[in-house]
Amino acid sequence: MKSSVLETLAKCVRARALRIWAFGLAAAVAATTLPAATPASAHGERSQQAFLRMRTLNWYDVKWSKTTVNVNEEMELTGKVHVFSGWPQAVAKPEVAFLNVGEPGPVLIRKGAFVGDVPAPRSFSLQVGKDYEYKLVLKARRQGRFHVHVQINVEGGGPIVGPGQWIDIKGDMANFTNPVTLLDGSTIDLESYGITWVYTYHFLWMAAAAVWILYWFMTKGIIVRYWQVKAGKGNDLISTNEKKFGGLWLAGTLLAVLFGYAWANSTWPRTLPMQAGLLKGIDPIPLPPQTVTAHFKGGSYTVPGRELAIKLKITNSGSEAVKVGEFTTAGLRFLNPEVFTTKPEFPDYLLADRGLSVSDPTPIAPGETRDVTVIVQDARFDIERLSDLAYDTDSQFGGLLFFFSPSGQRQGVEIGGPVIPKFQAGATL
Repeated sequence: MKSSVLETLAKCVRARALRIWAFGLAAAVAATTLPAATPASAHGERSQQAFLRMRTLNWYDVKWSKTTVNVNEEMELTGKVHVFSGWPQAVAKPEVAFLNVGEPGPVLIRKGAFVGDVPAPRSFSLQVGKDYEYKLVLKARRQGRFHVHVQINVEGGGPIVGPGQWIDIKGDMANFTNPVTLLDGSTIDLESYGITWVYTYHFLWMAAAAVWILYWFMTKGIIVRYWQVKAGKGNDLISTNEKKFGGLWLAGTLLAVLFGYAWANSTWPRTLPMQAGLLKGIDPIPLPPQTVTAHFKGGSYTVPGRELAIKLKITNSGSEAVKVGEFTTAGLRFLNPEVFTTKPEFPDYLLADRGLSVSDPTPIAPGETRDVTVIVQDARFDIERLSDLAYDTDSQFGGLLFFFSPSGQRQGVEIGGPVIPKFQAGATL
């Protein structure tokens, strides 16, 4: 009686398992065949913590050579990055980093990457406190409107995203090609080369996995096996025939792997390993001697007003008077309208062209030391979620402060330190 009940339950479980499997297969097929959904509105970098974006990599002079391209057309993403001296202790230092592009899938492919004049197809090392120049050569692949960022992945620290720009790609992805010349002189299209074998291998192994799972579901199922273990019959779970099937399946899997490896090695004997090395010794930008210093003397962040107040002791040891013109952090640019009389070309959502003011706006003369308070205030501070620094454990900010001389010379100075959060508008520093 008990065995018949178990057999009936086993049949029910198997039938339910088949229905679930069929539904899952249909869902998987639908997910791969239905048209793509409407792309999101981007700006996913806002989900990263404020301290990570402000006190790791400070991006500046970022430029997109084009904002409208056709499929198969190339563009360049260039700029400079300052590796912040006060790198957060919670983030691994950029001893192993990788220059990449942040985009919603391979809408543009990376044809080339350079740090300085050095090609960087692989990981490289960055020195804390130094500045580096980079260039990404991108080729348009998929039509649409996409948000494209510069990005550096840090081992142990994750991706650190820079400023982004909307790029319009015209044309049809069906016309995209990616020709590459091999060592023997022949040319292949990486977009389609070997794609049939990729699909074949994936579906063969998926089918093998499905057969393996279905076999064990069709014999007894998970629930019935659980009942048998509870009834003290755990040693009888796997029959002799099932052991034979498992052994034959294992032998067949190993033979398939060995045969596939031998066949691939004989068909393509001349191959290169993946570029997994580490480039060291990449030279930073040779900056001129610094003639302006800014010593941080404290600050505050007023949450309701989105206002960052920074007290500085500025010393000008150069030969020209200088004015505070810009503060940049996390890709945002806060400009002093007294210095920037025209709006620079930059993504509008990251540009606060009237977001910076100085308590004493007169130029700092050569040889002069002055105490000033720099006010950084704009709704973008809150929109980009940088106001979350008020809730960090150490409440520290970081960024670059740029000084400008009458002759047009620019000098960037790293500033940063703890700020006192204020939750009452109008509170004084």
